Amino acid sequence: MADANFRAGTRALALAAVMTVSGAAIGGVGAPRGDAVRGADLYQAKCGACHSLDSNRAGPAHRGVVGRRAGHVAGFRYSTALSASHIVWTPANLDRWLTAPTVMVPGTTMGFRVSSPQERVDIIAYLAQNPSRR
Repeated sequence: MADANFRAGTRALALAAVMTVSGAAIGGVGAPRGDAVRGADLYQAKCGACHSLDSNRAGPAHRGVVGRRAGHVAGFRYSTALSASHIVWTPANLDRWLTAPTVMVPGTTMGFRVSSPQERVDIIAYLAQNPSRR
């Protein structure tokens, strides 16, 4: 039952994240707004070599990432640091992660960063529009 409640809570969080990313800025007033269409192209260009929505590659699958606990995709071997982090992938946490993953979680194996705030919110908007298929 707790697992079902956790899944229901993460779905609600993912829906709230979609509304946050598409209707308001991650960082508050004056911060960039996310464009999911542009984010799809950026995701392929910047993330697609290691990630996909539905398959684990060098990095884990990203479908349903918004609202999910970090380090918990079945079949993917995470660093101990990320698995133990207790992070939930909210838009704000994804923005921090994409800014500097090794600063956010020392010991993680992901070192790729997205330096542009606009590109980050666009990628996050795209991810938020691709919830889990449960």
